[in-house]
Amino acid sequence: MDEKTDGKNLVHKSVLLEESIHLLNLSPGKKIIDATFGGGGHSRSILEAIGPGGKLLAIDWDRENLEKMSGSFGKYGESFVPVWGNFSHVAKLASATNFPIPVDGILLDLGFSSLQMDDRTRGFSFQSDSKLDMRGDRTRPLSAWDVVNFYKVDELSRIFRSFGEERKAFVIAKAIVEYRKEKPIDTALELSALVERTVGGRKGSRIHPATRIFQAIRIEVNGELDNLERVLEASIDLLAVGGRLVVISFHSLEDRIVKNFFKKHSVSCVCPPRFPICRCGQRKNLEIITKKPVVPTGEEVDINRRSRSAKLRAAERI
Repeated sequence: MDEKTDGKNLVHKSVLLEESIHLLNLSPGKKIIDATFGGGGHSRSILEAIGPGGKLLAIDWDRENLEKMSGSFGKYGESFVPVWGNFSHVAKLASATNFPIPVDGILLDLGFSSLQMDDRTRGFSFQSDSKLDMRGDRTRPLSAWDVVNFYKVDELSRIFRSFGEERKAFVIAKAIVEYRKEKPIDTALELSALVERTVGGRKGSRIHPATRIFQAIRIEVNGELDNLERVLEASIDLLAVGGRLVVISFHSLEDRIVKNFFKKHSVSCVCPPRFPICRCGQRKNLEIITKKPVVPTGEEVDINRRSRSAKLRAAERI
């Protein structure tokens, strides 16, 4: 599961690798979209399974990461099609690269690459004394520093509550605004320490008190939930009949969106029972394969602690 490392020897481990490859139902010659290239672990396994006659579109919104990691994929020749962009524009990216549509499978691994999380220049980790950034795509105008230092109390409270499911959202937001009256909050470690002081430490919790706050800020900066909804909707028109959509989520907000999307598209009518005939016009597009989400084994969690919250859901286009 260990993948390529960068110059700092950071290692990326693909989560639920065997399970996702199995559920994609791969075979030689198939056309697949890996909408979250990241460390390249899933892409490499997909390419091995589809062979020289297959094609893989590998999308990454982090240009630096894409250039760094795709360099080791030269042996796959024209089967490997890397492209920089946001997966919410997956249809446009496929068109721009002349990638054949419809496809036989789409993979979404919604977790950030360990290479990004551990990069001390990115500010993703609350344990890192790096400048607050958190942009998956560094060309985006809004950074974590902007959110933390310019958002008002009610705006901070909203994202902490909505995107972090943080019960003490207002208290933490108020503490941030009070603190920055004296000086800007520049680093991830500075913000983390402030949150911990504000809520009084872990108090028996297994997770650091800043975990939900960092998640909320990252979601806000990158528009993650909106992007997820867009790529899911786009997937319906991109998949061939029998094609598979496999999604790995890492927190309840993502999983809820995926679960509801699958549920919505796996029924043929959502009209109230009192309607004598269907008026909604909805047709069934997906057959859910995973009745319950697939989760990592204890062995995988022991090897890669970041996999512990992962949930995999899969559906087939009909």
